[in-house]
Amino acid sequence: MKGVLLVNLGSPDSPTPKDVKKYLGEFLMDERVIDIPLIARTALVKGIILNTRPKQSAAAYKKIWWDEGSPLIVLSERLKNGIQKEVEYPVALAMRYGSMTIKKGLQELVDKGVDEVFLIPLYPQFAMATTETILVLTEEIRKAHFPQIKIIDLKAFYNKPDYIEVLSNSVARHLNSNDYEHLLFSYHGVPERHIRKSDITNSHCKPSDKENCVCCKTPSPAHEFCYKHQCLEVTRLVAEKLNLKEGTYSTSFQSRLGFDPWLQPYTDLTIERLGKEGIKKMAIVTPAFVSDCLETLEEIAMEGEEIFHEMGGEDFTTVPCLNDDKEFVDLLSNWINDWAKDETVIA
Repeated sequence: MKGVLLVNLGSPDSPTPKDVKKYLGEFLMDERVIDIPLIARTALVKGIILNTRPKQSAAAYKKIWWDEGSPLIVLSERLKNGIQKEVEYPVALAMRYGSMTIKKGLQELVDKGVDEVFLIPLYPQFAMATTETILVLTEEIRKAHFPQIKIIDLKAFYNKPDYIEVLSNSVARHLNSNDYEHLLFSYHGVPERHIRKSDITNSHCKPSDKENCVCCKTPSPAHEFCYKHQCLEVTRLVAEKLNLKEGTYSTSFQSRLGFDPWLQPYTDLTIERLGKEGIKKMAIVTPAFVSDCLETLEEIAMEGEEIFHEMGGEDFTTVPCLNDDKEFVDLLSNWINDWAKDETVIA
């Protein structure tokens, strides 16, 4: 019997410092998130970050928390419910971090008789801190607790024509009546070293090439796992689909942590620059996320807008993530049905 497991990032159980500290502890101790030796990671996370950041992060979560709970969880559940109405196979939802564990999600499917699982990491682009950590942990859990089941995963779908169409339609729909001057594509940032570590050729990716990104434009097997290339490709494909004029859009990366070089240009500095350059009306879309969350609702829609206004900007429009958009529900449902008919079609 076939079944589907959707996996998103996760969320604290509540916007309290205690729950946020627990969540951040699990998240930041992941060796694929902060990829430094265990001793150093432990000292950094448990010795410094968890003693300073939970209170600040809890305050940020409180700003965006809904009556139903965490926006990311609520929106992911709506997505799951929408898909379940469109497919005949059991669909479960899990989070990489937090109380909605992948083990619980797999157990839910197994209890329904499922022995073939289509694993869908809810990330359009591949990154070691998102897709890879989900795949690795899921396989560990399968071996330890569910050796009888077969799991096949959906590969990064950043360049699939039907995904680009759905994303482009969403952007166009939300900006249809908005007379913006510049559209910023903001993706979650990662350290530059993550790009190099994910380079299967060990020689192609040069994330520090911020100006020309020659390696991202030069065809290579490395692009299958190159987060930066995949982000830039989403921008290019959507801009092409929407016939955006050169100079009216750009790409940036948000949410950096620590002092190591992260992918650039940085979103906050880009918003600041656009304001200083006289842009009065800007819009921003966040295609690294499929569900609105802290990074989109607070970091972009609140902090980003504040920066823009401080720099002289006037109108700041945020495009919602795909969330449970009917076209996105239909897209994932179609992929699931394709997989159920022929596993080689989509996975």
